[in-house]
Amino acid sequence: MRTGSVSAHHVRAVVLGAQRRGIAAGPLLARAGLPPELLAGDWPHGGPGPHGDPGPFAGPGARGPERVPSARFGRLVRMLWAALDDELIGFGGAPTKVGTFAMMGHVVVHGSRDLREALHRARTFYSLFPGGPSFRLVEPAVPAGERGAPDEVRLEFDVSGYDDPLHFGAEATVLVAHRFAGWLVRRRIGLRRVEFAHAEPPHAAEYALLFDAPCVFGAGRTAVVFDRADLDEPVLRDEDALRAFLRRAPDGVLVCSEWGSTATGRVRHLIGRALPAGPVPTPEELAERLSVSPQTLRRQLAAEGTTYQRLRDQVRRDHAIAELTAGRVSIERLSRRLGFSEPSAFHRAFRRWTGETPRAYQVRDRDAVRVPGPGPGDVPGTGAGPVPPPVPGSAALSTRGQQG
Repeated sequence: MRTGSVSAHHVRAVVLGAQRRGIAAGPLLARAGLPPELLAGDWPHGGPGPHGDPGPFAGPGARGPERVPSARFGRLVRMLWAALDDELIGFGGAPTKVGTFAMMGHVVVHGSRDLREALHRARTFYSLFPGGPSFRLVEPAVPAGERGAPDEVRLEFDVSGYDDPLHFGAEATVLVAHRFAGWLVRRRIGLRRVEFAHAEPPHAAEYALLFDAPCVFGAGRTAVVFDRADLDEPVLRDEDALRAFLRRAPDGVLVCSEWGSTATGRVRHLIGRALPAGPVPTPEELAERLSVSPQTLRRQLAAEGTTYQRLRDQVRRDHAIAELTAGRVSIERLSRRLGFSEPSAFHRAFRRWTGETPRAYQVRDRDAVRVPGPGPGDVPGTGAGPVPPPVPGSAALSTRGQQG
């Protein structure tokens, strides 16, 4: 089951890109099934309008949910692709037309023997287009007189030309590159660290969920650092797989597989596998499955900045969002499946996770599906034509799921 949620900060960042190009935020959020209260938050200069004005929805004391379902965020991104014909949603130096990522994918899949060649082909492809993602693979040479080569490499990104006040373009570019590389070789590429040229943002805690690696801010250049041996991994995808991947966009790029290289990822995976059929495993049961003592598991999670309780709530949150969206089970039954002692406890937890009650969430999701547009596939207030087939390029920043 593919599940996931997205920080409300990223919704505000995407809407900022739309508003700066004259697209009204209210109708856009309504069609995506997102509450207007999301516009109250970390806007540059104090407001979501193009000149720092507070906008029509962010009234005094307004506060929206802290996280939203990734499916709704994906819907928002697809509408903006259609409206702007720009896979970077206005954050790049120049528009990157919808379909560019798909063509890059074909260039990479056809004829790339390994990840090293795939990254070089992708770089060459994007160098043909102004404003698109610019990056380079830095593979250190073997120093003269020394045996062996350095065991780490860098994929460096030039985001200096981005018009990106909330750093969404930089985050999305790095995230998409990392996830697409893992998809090509059918496994997650473990990151040693991620470096960003921008200063540490208020939502820095989200980076741990997105990259599962140490993040450095204020670096000389934005980059991901990983094992040199990963470059020798063979490309295991073909044209049929690429077509399926593109049909799932943006989630095909943005919903990541469970991290298997950390205690956090293994615990989250085991809890997710237990739902919905059985109860959530206890810390002692998880430790036994992982062949460590409960004390060792607790120390490992603490070293990675998390706890059993936090991971349990994250998995239950994402499972609840997926089940309520699908409408497969009653709220009362879902409450029991997730291990809550009574429905009222589930209601309180769900409101804390999303800012809405489970019932209000279901109603909003159904209403979003039924909202009519001004024309077949048109984006309200934009004059945009029909929504094209989804092609990845921008980012829905989702924290959990399964990668195909």
